[in-house]
Amino acid sequence: MSETEKDELIDAQKQVIGILFEVIKRLQANSDLDEEYFEIITKEEKDESRLNEILTQRKENAKIVGRLLEQLET
Repeated sequence: MSETEKDELIDAQKQVIGILFEVIKRLQANSDLDEEYFEIITKEEKDESRLNEILTQRKENAKIVGRLLEQLET
């Protein structure tokens, strides 16, 4: 394997690691949002605006995770 090929392989590995790190970060954020969501819905007085924010953030994280995983397929 030539030096150029080794460098390309190392760069590809770094990209994969970066993508996986971002995927894990987004999934953890959604997990944290889930916890907050369930805490809010169990209260008598529900903060509807925060619930909507949480749902929006979760959807955005899910979209980003989907795009990142698509990048790994190529």
